[in-house]
Amino acid sequence: MSAMETPAPRPGSVPAEAQAAARPARATTTRYISWVALALMTTSSVASLRPSPTMAVYGLACIFLYLIPALVFLLPTSLVSAELASGWSGGVYNWVSEGISKPAGFLAVWCQFAMTIFYYPSLLGFVASTLAYVFNPDLAASGVWTALVIMVCYWTGVWVSSRGTSGVAGLASGGLIIGTLIPGALLVILGMAFLGQGNESAAPMSADHLLPAWAGLASLVLIVNNFLSYSGMEMNAVHVGSLRNPAKEFPRAIFMSMGLVLVIFILPALAISWIVPAEQLSLTAGIMQAFDAIFAEFGSQWLTPIIGIMLVMASLGGMLTWLAGPSRGLLLISRKEGYLPPFLQRLNKHGVQQNILVTQGVVTTVIAMAYAFIPDVSSAYWIFSVITTQVYLIMYLLMFVAAVKLRRKHPDHPRGYRAPMLVGLCGIGFAASLAALLIGFIPPSQFESGNAGIYVAVVAGGALGLGLLVPYLFYRARKPSWKTVDEGAEEVTA
Repeated sequence: MSAMETPAPRPGSVPAEAQAAARPARATTTRYISWVALALMTTSSVASLRPSPTMAVYGLACIFLYLIPALVFLLPTSLVSAELASGWSGGVYNWVSEGISKPAGFLAVWCQFAMTIFYYPSLLGFVASTLAYVFNPDLAASGVWTALVIMVCYWTGVWVSSRGTSGVAGLASGGLIIGTLIPGALLVILGMAFLGQGNESAAPMSADHLLPAWAGLASLVLIVNNFLSYSGMEMNAVHVGSLRNPAKEFPRAIFMSMGLVLVIFILPALAISWIVPAEQLSLTAGIMQAFDAIFAEFGSQWLTPIIGIMLVMASLGGMLTWLAGPSRGLLLISRKEGYLPPFLQRLNKHGVQQNILVTQGVVTTVIAMAYAFIPDVSSAYWIFSVITTQVYLIMYLLMFVAAVKLRRKHPDHPRGYRAPMLVGLCGIGFAASLAALLIGFIPPSQFESGNAGIYVAVVAGGALGLGLLVPYLFYRARKPSWKTVDEGAEEVTA
């Protein structure tokens, strides 16, 4: 997450999953795709420049900190979700419902939705810091500016989404090129030219800095953010049935996409670490700091606002395509099972779940205002990123347990793909996810507020309250009258 950065979670992926859950089964002609095409699709859905400043703090050690989560989280998540997707349609709700129970399935799909409540403030916090370099770089450190940008962008997105505008998802397709590949490649090329002119790297590049300096658990807490960067693979797994030979081709696609994602994540992070000293690096504005510095070096600072606009356009396009997706999936399931009160199930004249979006917007506005009261914008950004990751990790914990139970309960159930050593993969993925969730409660060494108690209280309140308490209260308060008997509800599969 890059949270989901996010993907970060892949823009537009949840709507597809929701639609898959809502469609009745019918005979179709299979349209095959190549494993290379799937690898590129996966890369475009996961790769992002947004987490680069977070890892640039570690310099050369970012290679290690990206590689470890890729092996213990990205790989198990990809292979396990591929087996589930090839055997059970309907996405994570059906997987967890069949493997564990319907309440657990509701918790899983709730976490997919709830993580976006904190994902949007962190994503738009990045937008605010980037946009500051278009007008006045000093605004990047202003909590009031950040809060205003978050609120304006979010509510504008709600207005656009509530009108049922078609084709919004297409905005994200160009985001990979406009906001990731072009700026990322430019940053790396200019960074290499910067070093080639004899300038000294701001971060040491010697072999003894390949591993992060150990200063207690707090020195490794930033690795948690990489779990969000790699999240969303369960969405791409739905395409496993489109391969001619899933058993051989899906692993190839995953390993190729892992390599491409690592290149896109690592090289820009290294380039930033060459240019901006770690102690001066902002977790939200780090990319723009690096571009501003490198353009100044080559006398081309007039390009800084242009790059900023490119990054902002890509991020806003991703936000719009994601905005209605998770809530739509939650709505479809709640209409069938009665998990949400009727007020939240109502649609506007365009058929959009406007009440959910507005309610989510009120919470997002309250969270956005925290930027105005937390002294350091980077600290606020980090807190919201951690909460986003932890809420999403709850869903992954349930997914790994469900996969093991389904393999044991239904060993002969038809599957287009069977993950090798599934129990071992689930064990590694579960342990890594649980460790990341627990480590998230530890303030990172870069956290400057100085009050660990407040940090733990905010993270625990956000992650456990929103991820566990709220869905529990909805489930306990549900009534038979909350089940909506209409065409939309009847189409949802259990």
